[in-house]
Amino acid sequence: MSVNPEKYTRAWGVLAHLSSLPGPFGIGTMGREAEDFLDLLTVGKARYWQILPLGPTSPVFGHSPYSAVSAFAGNPFFINLEAVQSNSWCPDLNLASLSVPESHHVDFSAAIRATEALQLAFAGFNNHATPEEQQKFQTYQRDQLFWLEDYALFVVLSRHFQTGYWPSWPEELRLRDPSAITRARKKFANEISVEAFLQFLFDQQWNRLRQQAGKRGIRIVGDLPIYVNMDSADTWSNPSVFDLDPLTRAPNRVAGVPPDYFSSTGQLWGNPLYRWQGPSGLVSDTSDWWTLRIRNALDRFDVIRLDHFRGFAGYWAVPASAPTAESGSWEKGPGISFFRELEQRLGPLPVIAEDLGEITPDVEALRRELGFPGMKILQFAFDGDGHNIHLPHNFTSPNTVVYTGTHDNNTLNGWFYGPENSDASREYIRAYLNATNPHDMHLPLTRLALQSVARLAIVPVQDLLGYGAECRMNVPGRGEGNWGWKWKSQSLSAEIMAGMDRICHLYGRT
Repeated sequence: MSVNPEKYTRAWGVLAHLSSLPGPFGIGTMGREAEDFLDLLTVGKARYWQILPLGPTSPVFGHSPYSAVSAFAGNPFFINLEAVQSNSWCPDLNLASLSVPESHHVDFSAAIRATEALQLAFAGFNNHATPEEQQKFQTYQRDQLFWLEDYALFVVLSRHFQTGYWPSWPEELRLRDPSAITRARKKFANEISVEAFLQFLFDQQWNRLRQQAGKRGIRIVGDLPIYVNMDSADTWSNPSVFDLDPLTRAPNRVAGVPPDYFSSTGQLWGNPLYRWQGPSGLVSDTSDWWTLRIRNALDRFDVIRLDHFRGFAGYWAVPASAPTAESGSWEKGPGISFFRELEQRLGPLPVIAEDLGEITPDVEALRRELGFPGMKILQFAFDGDGHNIHLPHNFTSPNTVVYTGTHDNNTLNGWFYGPENSDASREYIRAYLNATNPHDMHLPLTRLALQSVARLAIVPVQDLLGYGAECRMNVPGRGEGNWGWKWKSQSLSAEIMAGMDRICHLYGRT
């Protein structure tokens, strides 16, 4: 068993991405507002803070954290400019000109301007940092060489060619001809150093924030998507790991899910698939890459939420030329041998398995054998079937993490009062909860999660605040307008969190 279920002894936590935190530069950062949030979690006796993937995002993909440019790098948007400015080597960044009024929406343009200002900080660091500070940067580059060098070059080349779709780059760079790579590193040496410096700043600030969380007894849950984006440094620098054409390097098959009740044509995600199986078993390059990826995640997080866990038992493979996911086929995933190899290399894996959707017996058997907690979502529970596995009275094991909703769900109030429910289903929910007050249904629904037998309950910050549908984080299938919600200063108060402390005390979660 990889994870001792006793680790999850009746606790609760909050789901809130870094981008959603208040902040003066258009997006949440790892600055004072993040530490204020940790203090509020402490008031509520919350022991977990769950975030979305931290990787660098792209406007081409709507700044989705699930379509990141790298599985290893951090998003420079989250670097706190005020902390950078406080360094003796940093020139004046004119932060007043970079700040924007508070809003409930991320200002990605402002975040980009703030990140561009950090190029001035790099010049100051180069010219005025002490030898000890310079040595720290050099040590960081050496320690992170396994991903940092290729990532920085990928970002610079994407900017140079005005596309991150690297199969369209000149052949010698697409195929990573050694001499062409060497020439590119020399030509863009300064820009590459800037990108490496941004990652240095990110990791310095993240490590400090995580230490602050640890001092408060708060564990951070990171989100690890199973697939990576085609437009990423990962696929470009590790082609042997992915199912790509050997010459064009375009994907042969891509990820998706088959047709179901929700979509007659399935979902075509488009991510390249992994080369899991070779003639003699697991492909060593793929296992090695995943080992580095999980180790990198464990260096940043206390617990990993492993997205689309069912893909490790079996995955839907669609020909890359197919217009929909209908023509795909089920392929066998790497299974238990893959995880046992990871355990041998890394030790016990503190994983939460995202086992949502149509889960077959082999997926459930894999999760149980590994001992990973599964997920239950209250918004999936009330279809009128008293045997629904998401209804708390049907939870069969405390080794469960219950959510009122995830980043893909509506807020509780948006869901309850909106078109996703009928009057009849709303009446059913009220009857189940014995809720006589027709208003503020986020309160009894949140209580329901907290009083369940699940050892860990996670509540999105929007549900703590009682916000409506306009504050949801993502609408799956919608091409734009996602990932941009944030809350304003003072919205989440000590009074709200003290109230959560009182409720959680009743149910043994503090």
